[in-house]
Amino acid sequence: MKGKDNKPHIGIFGRRNNGKSSFINMICGQEVAIVSDFAGTTTDPVKKSVEIFGVGPTIIIDTAGIDDIGELGKKRIEKTLGIIKTIDLAILLIANNTFGNYEKQLIVNFKNYEVPFLIFHNKTDETKLDDNLKAELTNKFGTSILEINTISDYFLEEVTDQICKSIPKSVFMKPSLLEGLIKPKDIVLLVTPIDSEAPEGRMILPQQMAIRDVLDQFCICVCVRETELEDVLKLNIKPALVITDSQAFGYVSKLIPDDIPLTGFSIVFARMRANFQKYIEGTPQLSKLKDNDKVLILESCTHHLSCEDIGRFKLPKWIKEFSGKNIEFEIIAGLDEIKTKIEDYAMVIQCGGCVATKKQIANRLKPAIDAGIPVSNYGMAIAWTNGIFDRAIKPFII
Repeated sequence: MKGKDNKPHIGIFGRRNNGKSSFINMICGQEVAIVSDFAGTTTDPVKKSVEIFGVGPTIIIDTAGIDDIGELGKKRIEKTLGIIKTIDLAILLIANNTFGNYEKQLIVNFKNYEVPFLIFHNKTDETKLDDNLKAELTNKFGTSILEINTISDYFLEEVTDQICKSIPKSVFMKPSLLEGLIKPKDIVLLVTPIDSEAPEGRMILPQQMAIRDVLDQFCICVCVRETELEDVLKLNIKPALVITDSQAFGYVSKLIPDDIPLTGFSIVFARMRANFQKYIEGTPQLSKLKDNDKVLILESCTHHLSCEDIGRFKLPKWIKEFSGKNIEFEIIAGLDEIKTKIEDYAMVIQCGGCVATKKQIANRLKPAIDAGIPVSNYGMAIAWTNGIFDRAIKPFII
């Protein structure tokens, strides 16, 4: 699954034929997932966007049964388990009072990735939830077990209420991108280069959010390409903050006076995501790289490549030139599994993550951070190679 939607993600888990697909149909109010009496109907994870009252636009993910069988079944289970690191809330469906190793292992994985979870006992029209099992699960996991029947929307209100109470508020509440950096009436200058990697007819998410946030904070937004930056500066305006695309750091930093705060879109956006402090701590590793070191570059999206691709061409080139070392780079796109042993890498560099959720970015980098591998992101890495790292992070240092 590719992390292409910056909305809360909820995964539905359980054994085959426990009603996961019909649960999604109940939530969505329409038949979007195939329902069958045959176990194993759902093969690969299936996503559906739905509006949940109290949460907003949400991605619901239907997964294959955790008890799938055969060689193909093992691959389906691997994909199901891989979904856990990308979600913000897990819903575990049990039925017929069956709770065993499959369910216990799922909960171990939920806890490992710090994913809150709910347990629903489905098909209550066929088998009522045993009081002893209910008490045992409630005491052990600290969550009440809700009895439901997914073939009826009678339980929908209570289900959505449980979801609203359990999903982290930080997931769907939109924080201010520039909070604490500007005040009303400030002039904010946004430098946005346009090259072949820029999306056709629109701006990337951090740029869009910056423009809106400047306006929401009653400030004056000036947006310009780097080719017209000198023309803007001739107007004798003094911005309270300049934000540039990180690829133009070298050029822009020479034009913007030292007494004007300067940072990058990728750095500002990273503050809203996970691991910001880890990026600050890990970026200096770029000066410690040695010949034959391996650097892992993580892209959150998949896209057509060009010679101006930042992660695959420009950034590796700049790091090699900066370090003067023979560095080996590996690029993994989307949320594909990292196959190589994480300890084999000298450092990991994550893209801005504008198409991924905070949870997805956090869990993407978790193996490296747990192993003590330095991490950085595109913007901070580029700032370091341009010798302006301290300046670029200064607006965020208390």
